[in-house]
Amino acid sequence: MKKQLTSLLFILLAILAVPTLQAASIDELKQSAQQGDAASQLSLGQKYAAGKDVKQDFARAADWYRKAAEQGNQKAQTNLGNLYRMGQGVGKDYGEAMRWYRKAADQGDTKAQINVGMMYANGMGVKKDDAEGLKWLQKAADAGDTQAMVHLGTLYKTGKGVEKDEALSTQWFQLAAAKGDVVAQQNLGLSYYSGEGTKKDYAESVRWHRKAAQKGYPPAEYSMGLRYAKGNGVEQNYSEAAKWYRKAAEHGHPSAQNNLGLMYRKGQGLSQDYAEAMQWFRKAAEHGHPQAQYNLGNMYLKGQGVDKDLEEARKWFTKAANAGHKAAKKALDSL
Repeated sequence: MKKQLTSLLFILLAILAVPTLQAASIDELKQSAQQGDAASQLSLGQKYAAGKDVKQDFARAADWYRKAAEQGNQKAQTNLGNLYRMGQGVGKDYGEAMRWYRKAADQGDTKAQINVGMMYANGMGVKKDDAEGLKWLQKAADAGDTQAMVHLGTLYKTGKGVEKDEALSTQWFQLAAAKGDVVAQQNLGLSYYSGEGTKKDYAESVRWHRKAAQKGYPPAEYSMGLRYAKGNGVEQNYSEAAKWYRKAAEHGHPSAQNNLGLMYRKGQGLSQDYAEAMQWFRKAAEHGHPQAQYNLGNMYLKGQGVDKDLEEARKWFTKAANAGHKAAKKALDSL
């Protein structure tokens, strides 16, 4: 999850007052939690889990979640299940995770229902049961949970645990996309681009990619870069392609980083700049992107944006070759 940090200037009196107010609110929350208020216990658990206003402490988070969960608080039950599943603050225990998820799921908590479904689908804490997993995902989706809809769309697209059905997959993505889910919007854009489960429509593909990209979803930003670079559904525009690649690259998308590096190296949509190309190739290469590793090796081989260095070239070609990159293997043989 991304955190936004906002800097504000206050007069000295206001600055000094903030810690006092924060401390008082934490003290009040603790007092209320200790008196048995389930909502306060949940909130205190969330603060310890996130390290918000208190030092992060998953063990204490688990203690407070448990107190609220034992009173029937759905969110606390789900959160406690998460801690058991991940082994945070408690020993990893899929059985315990499933027990708490099931309590919340039976009360209608859709996130818990999704987790129960995925635990059944993956055989975690229970015997693997695809039909039971599908049942719980369906419950959450029928209640309007877009994450469940995306899961169902993905299952039908891949055929994992269900009979593969591209058309049904697209329908689930459409339902979630219409509700604003960025993953669904991106996946729906890919469906329209490929023509899988629906009629191929590049313009419609771009429309859904753009919706998700405008919300800052990196895979969609990358897809917008691809569409502008190739002229699929939009007029080809390398400057626009570079703009969207940069957005995704700055959000840490390795393929976008590699493609932005290529545009700098070629001078497409922006001024040719080998040093900038090197920077973006390196970022992607360090994330394990084989093509970027190969490109970085070539920059060292040719001395573009960096001093020529055959050993560095060999290092990056080797990394790419070990990942199965054929051109990198040929490059190594020629060194």
